[in-house]
Formats: sequence, structure tokens, C-alpha cells
Amino acid sequence: MDYRSGNQKAWNDLADSGSQFAKVASDAECRDPMKVLDGRGWLPASVAGLNVLCLASGGGWQSILYAVAGANVTVVDISDSMLRLDEREAKKRGVRVQLVQGSMDDLNCLADQCFDIVHQPVSTCYVPDVKAVYTEVARVLRDNGTYISQHKQPVSLQISHRNERQQFVIGVEYYHDGPIPRQRDESYRETGATEYLHRLEDLIGGLCRSGFVVEDFREPKRANYQVDVSHFGYRGRFVPPYLRLKARRLPREISATGKEDAPAIWIPGR
Repeated sequence: MDYRSGNQKAWNDLADSGSQFAKVASDAECRDPMKVLDGRGWLPASVAGLNVLCLASGGGWQSILYAVAGANVTVVDISDSMLRLDEREAKKRGVRVQLVQGSMDDLNCLADQCFDIVHQPVSTCYVPDVKAVYTEVARVLRDNGTYISQHKQPVSLQISHRNERQQFVIGVEYYHDGPIPRQRDESYRETGATEYLHRLEDLIGGLCRSGFVVEDFREPKRANYQVDVSHFGYRGRFVPPYLRLKARRLPREISATGKEDAPAIWIPGR
């Protein structure tokens, strides 16, 4: 079974079993969708009328919030069960959402330069080549479009287990190639999914090499000081599980020539 078929089945199972990853948008969240979507101030004040791609983002949460906020929303996800949640919630909320079943690394069904925003939750770990994802996002985004993405930290995927002193052991090599073997510690891993380790040079450097400039970078805090050592929040005290990136699509004439009048390093306010 290839990575696409395997991950489709894994995410169908998660959706059908009522996983936390299949939590739909609540009434309270829909009353102020921009506050929920944009706690970091990365989005424009209004997304009304903008074309938004929710990439690998099925499940009835992100797409619904964008649609309630007035955006023209397209969702691409490999899981038909997750997309059914988007369909159900869109009908419930009286909003329109275009649903596309497909893989994030092959968006051939979408036209060039048709989106203002691409928003992608943690998902690049499910494909072997993150560059293929970035290439497709660069193609479908308009010049100066916004790309928000979240990824699994490489070191988090390297953790194999806790030793007798409750210390976390790095048991997967940083330059591991191919699917990551199953480990004893499965915190921040999804049951049945095939995952790949992407290094920082792939995640950040690869984004820059694909026609983007990185405008912000965050490491969401997942530490919990009130839980048992077996809880994922305990592990979050020592190993940051995720990294979050805001990038801007460079105008095509600039990314093609490598020349830009603006500073090479992006400076806020300039």
C-alpha cells in the first residue's frame, strides 16, 4: 500500500472514530471566526471575497470558519471521511465550500494563481517530498499571496521512547530516509499513518527555494506541567512538537530572476 492509500485509510479511520482531529467548528467559534483563525495576526482583517485553499485540512473546522467569515473556500484532503464532515457542516451553516479529494503534493485539478491564501495544518509529514507540496502551493497562489503552514518538528519525529529515567531518547537518525518506523513512544503520531521526517533545511529552506519569503516563524507551546510523564503534554516540556510558518509568494518575475528591489531579509514595517 502506497503512502497515499495508507494515509487515506488512516485518516478515514480517525474521522469515523470521532478523533480529536475531526472536531468541527462550534457555534461559539463561528460567531467570531477571524479571532479563532488568526490569533497571531497573520491574516488580513477581513477575508470576505478572498479565495482560500484549505490544504490537507478536511474535518469541518478550518473551512467552515473561513466560509462563515465570507471567503470563497476550497478544501483539498485525501480523506473522503474528513471531507464529508466539511460537507455536512457547510450545509448546517448555510455556506458554500468546494470539496476536492486529492493529495497535497498533486494539485493538478486546481488552476494556476487562483488563491489569495493557502492555509495548511500539520500534514507535510504524510508525504515523502515536501518540495512537491511547496511547488504546487507556489503554482496555485497569486503573487504576494499568503501561505500559512504548520509542520511536525524533525526532532519530535526522532523520539523513539522514554528510558528508565523518563528521559526522551532520540532513536531515529536525523538523515533517515523513507517512512519512519513505528516507535514505542507514539505521542504526536497518528495511528496507522505513514510519516516522513523532513529536516529544517527542507521545511524552511525549501520554502524559500520554491518562490516564497518567510515573514514569520513560531513554535506553538505544548508544554503541560500538570500531567503524568506518559501524557503528550509532558513530552512537550522538552521537545517542541510543531513549527508554524507564515510565507509570502514572491511575484513571479522576482522569483524567476532572483532579483528584488526590497531588502533580501524581510523587515517588519518595510
